[in-house]
Amino acid sequence: MLYWLTAFSDGGDFFNLFRYITFRAGGAFFTALVFGFLFGRPLINLLRQKQKNGQPIRDDGPESHIESKAGTPTMGGVLILGALITSTVFWARLDIGYVWLVLFVTMAFGVIGFTDDYQKVTRNSHAGISGRMRLAIGFVIAAIAALWSVWLHPADLQNQVAVPVVSTLINLGILFIPFAMIVIVGAANAVNLTDGLDGLAIMPVMIAAGSLGVIAYAVGRTDFTEYLGINYVPGTGEILIFAAGLIGGGLGFLWYNAPPAAVFMGDTGSLALGGGLGAIAVATKHEIVLAIIGGLFVVEALSVIIQVAYFKMTGKRVFLMAPIHHHFEKLGWAEPQIVIRFWIISLILALIGLATLKIR
Repeated sequence: MLYWLTAFSDGGDFFNLFRYITFRAGGAFFTALVFGFLFGRPLINLLRQKQKNGQPIRDDGPESHIESKAGTPTMGGVLILGALITSTVFWARLDIGYVWLVLFVTMAFGVIGFTDDYQKVTRNSHAGISGRMRLAIGFVIAAIAALWSVWLHPADLQNQVAVPVVSTLINLGILFIPFAMIVIVGAANAVNLTDGLDGLAIMPVMIAAGSLGVIAYAVGRTDFTEYLGINYVPGTGEILIFAAGLIGGGLGFLWYNAPPAAVFMGDTGSLALGGGLGAIAVATKHEIVLAIIGGLFVVEALSVIIQVAYFKMTGKRVFLMAPIHHHFEKLGWAEPQIVIRFWIISLILALIGLATLKIR
């Protein structure tokens, strides 16, 4: 919205700063951060008032969670989404379709998560929307996003997927639509599975968002794409503002979610943020790189898939408990130890993912 202040610029004054994506990204970051600090405590107080028993704790989860996390309110993702949407609308160019694409996916998955969380707290049960229903609605949202992205992309990039390192694009044809749907829904649910310990999911999400924001900025500039030998997608640079808002809102949330958490993001936050990451990857044509940058989320999701499949086939378990962060809890690792080590792994994977831009 504030980009339109450039209409008052003669090219050498303060208003000219709003032409620069990096300046507006900084503005989005600080707007989201201040939003989180201003509304964090009032929101937590409201959630505690409305949720008498807090988030229901699974009986089959780690024993330590029953006491340590009982009574903690959920739906804290509302704080992140409020900060993210406000900062993006204020600082991004609203005439760029990719901005609305990413916002649509984020908000739509946020609605799914909010509904799920609401049913859990009102029923005082860990069972919300059925898994099949969540997946079905998620795939509908992802299908709309995939078709929208095809419409937004230049003709020579439609249905294409960038392959890292080898510097090539693969044309998936009609298969691009289901591929993009799986990327978005997979990212949403992988982040959701990761969100099981205080602060565990939000930092890797911010790291991934920052990395994807850099990629979006690079992909949206002809000078960068020519130098790096990657695909050029005009307009994606504005996604950096969304990523900056996510980081600012995430830090504001982490202030209250750091162990011991005063609030959980819930499915409201985890599904929305994961879906947003998937949408950025689809918009920038870097879906495969997302699997590297978000490798932690991939491992968390795979641990659940492997555990369930192996148990159905043999009646035995591969891990002491899935997702895999609970496996390490069962091994005796302290919660902060798991969280910080997973943060470190996320940062390493993000750097590897960014390195693929240069390694050709």
